Amino acid sequence: MLSIANVAWLNLLCLTGVGVYLVKRVVIRKNPAPYPPGPRGWPLIGNVLDMPRIKPWLTFTEWGQKYGDITHIEVLGRHIIVLNSTKTALEMMDSKSLLYSDRPILPMAGELVGWKDSLPFLPYGDLFRQHRRNFHRVIGSRAAVDVYNVVEEVETHRFLKRVLAEPDQLQEHIRHTAGAVILRISHGYEVKENNDPFIDLADRVVTSASQTTAPGAFMVDILPFLAKVPTWFPGAGFKRLAREWHEILEEMVSAPHKFVKDQMADGTAPMSFTSNLLEGCDLSAEEEHTVKWSAVSLYGGGSDTTVSAIYSFFLAMTLFPDVKKKAQAEIDAVVGPDQVHRWNVVIPTGFPHCVAKDDIHDGYYIPKGSLIIPNAWFMLNDPRTYVDPSQFNPERFLAKDGKDPEMEPRMACFGFGRRICPGLHLADASIWISIMMSLAVFDISKVVENGVEITPEVEALPLGTISHPKPFKCSITPRSATALGLIQQDANY
Repeated sequence: MLSIANVAWLNLLCLTGVGVYLVKRVVIRKNPAPYPPGPRGWPLIGNVLDMPRIKPWLTFTEWGQKYGDITHIEVLGRHIIVLNSTKTALEMMDSKSLLYSDRPILPMAGELVGWKDSLPFLPYGDLFRQHRRNFHRVIGSRAAVDVYNVVEEVETHRFLKRVLAEPDQLQEHIRHTAGAVILRISHGYEVKENNDPFIDLADRVVTSASQTTAPGAFMVDILPFLAKVPTWFPGAGFKRLAREWHEILEEMVSAPHKFVKDQMADGTAPMSFTSNLLEGCDLSAEEEHTVKWSAVSLYGGGSDTTVSAIYSFFLAMTLFPDVKKKAQAEIDAVVGPDQVHRWNVVIPTGFPHCVAKDDIHDGYYIPKGSLIIPNAWFMLNDPRTYVDPSQFNPERFLAKDGKDPEMEPRMACFGFGRRICPGLHLADASIWISIMMSLAVFDISKVVENGVEITPEVEALPLGTISHPKPFKCSITPRSATALGLIQQDANY
């Protein structure tokens, strides 16, 4: 039996499909070139039923293997282009970055929840460039990020102590530490050891952000007019959810910013991203609004992604003991965190770009307004690029036996063109410090239960833009008495 809500949605979908079809029949014009190949759509509704909701990068990979590096689908008149090649992504979003640097309007996340003022959602223009300047001023180079190394080392040391005390709570410790580092950098706020209100609030915010931006997760992103339906309408539960997420997002934007301003007024504010942008400036309300949202963008872009990367590292060390032993024998600057970025891609489908005007690429017609989705997961797991991509092998990035290194993961994992992640230097530093300090003092291995060694499953959680490994068990113990002593030292400035 179909519920009343489902019947209502089906009726709306059919009416919308008819409307789109009739409009297209009236204004139809001959395209200057064919669309890229892709799965055949249905009359009226196009490829609505083909759009994946769970682990979309796997479906996109299947399309790439069947149709080539550029795949096209149409959903109720909206063109979506999926890229399954780093080369193609660079040609389009780097070489023609002015054309491919816009953002689509995402009704659920951007308009209803309220993320539209944050950097990842801004259309390409003056405000976008102002946000980028804010980031570049404070964390735009390795030298600028080095200022925060002490903060990261102190918080990572505290992380080691928490893991020593409760190794079975690894994921929670990683999340707490990632939040502590970012809040210290973004707002100069030092979190409490337990039940910190800003950490709890921020966790809820970034979790909701990942859920709202997942491709195809909400029908309103496919049928934008649904944003206007009343909350009592059958199937409009997404609006009540959006209102709840909007409230916690607004609190996350305002409360830490007020904390910084109060401390600055008292003369006690430590250096932070926000205080740096506010210090000595007579800002207009609009400029201060930009500072607030720049800081939240820093947190939103840097916390949950770091959690995913570091948790993936512990999974890899559990599954690949030989790699762990080599790294512990030679913890140096050669290997770096690159393999973690590649092995479990944090944002598998990237963040969609939008085409500013019609384009012809590689003989295919890319109409203005098309969504461009880079399937970063396949780009970084493409067997044409990486030998045995499922293996965690950091040595693949070193020249060896006359063979060139395999492709640098940063070519795809931090985005493309003018939309490349502005916090990439901070992300690299955070992950590097966490990996090196953890490997220096801990042995990480499989758990043995009742005499049986438990091998964790390499599996991503099914929902959300950010890919997290499924929870897994591992054994984490100090490597030696010396390592134990290092962990137990005071973790303060």
